[in-house]
Amino acid sequence: MTTVELGLPELGGMDLVPRTELPDRPAGFKSDQEVRWCPGCGDYAVLNAVQSFLPTLGLQRENIVFISGIGCSSRFPYYLETYGMHSIHGRAPAIATGLAIGRPDLSIWVVTGDGDALSIGGNHLIHALRRNVNIKILLFNNRIYGLTKGQYSPTSEVGKVTKSTPLGSLDNPLNPVSLALGAEATFVGRAMDSDRKGLTEVLTAAAQHRGAALVEIYQNCPIFNDGAFDALKDVGSAPQHLIQLRAGEPIIFGPERKFAVVRDEVTGGLTVGRGDQVDRSRIVVHDPTRPDPSQAFALSRISGGSAEYAVTGVIRNVVAPAYDDAVRHQAAEATTRMPTDLEALITGKETWTVK
Repeated sequence: MTTVELGLPELGGMDLVPRTELPDRPAGFKSDQEVRWCPGCGDYAVLNAVQSFLPTLGLQRENIVFISGIGCSSRFPYYLETYGMHSIHGRAPAIATGLAIGRPDLSIWVVTGDGDALSIGGNHLIHALRRNVNIKILLFNNRIYGLTKGQYSPTSEVGKVTKSTPLGSLDNPLNPVSLALGAEATFVGRAMDSDRKGLTEVLTAAAQHRGAALVEIYQNCPIFNDGAFDALKDVGSAPQHLIQLRAGEPIIFGPERKFAVVRDEVTGGLTVGRGDQVDRSRIVVHDPTRPDPSQAFALSRISGGSAEYAVTGVIRNVVAPAYDDAVRHQAAEATTRMPTDLEALITGKETWTVK
């Protein structure tokens, strides 16, 4: 182990700790823990992609933190040779927010699932996104509760038969991307566990973003919801269902690229049409940097309530002040503008005596 200088004067009297050299290979981020997921779980593919991606950050392991909640995906921190915390159900974004405020030198990642993030943790997720806290949230979506053995989740489709819904779910599913955009998230992306290249591209863009980033990852659960995303993965069917977004390019897809995302002349919304049968000017050119999130939201709803089409890639990526930067600035400003006498602060003008 090699000791290097932190170069972080803002940390004040914090003890310096030994630092490792910069890992340049995925093996440098693999812990000595046995990976324990069911055979065939999509989490393996995501873990391998993340371990391969982390060296590209150029950061020491001690400056990277993974915080998880509760669920199958939340075992992630055990398998990475970084700092990490397996926290409590749904609260990982809240813990990550506190860490981001106190440690601006860290790259902070939240690993969560559709149950953990969107059910008990829904409120924490929304506020971390709307505040634009400088954290990266990886939301594994397998549309089922895996750890608790197969109950329906907030993203399960209507009619889903599970142990907790033997006659079929009556709930309308949440769309995590739509939810994030509605919360004014500054970065939103989507990828699939089996698409190593696409996932790495989205992770790279998220890491480079200053502020809150949500990456939804379609992840297969082979035990309790096997084949949930087969239509998007099968070589024969994927081209007509999967819409891969590229910044600055017209949104064209399908077998022989026959289909395109076009603007509906009646509603003004987005729909899918035959690219060879519509005016070229109606085909949407993807721009994730548009300040107005309405087009990104329309892309997230391209199928309405069905799963006929799915967009992947970077859906939104805009610049806005990060919450934790603002908190630190305000705290520094308060030391010069606020009273330093605690007694005077507590017994100020706006006090009264109740008799």
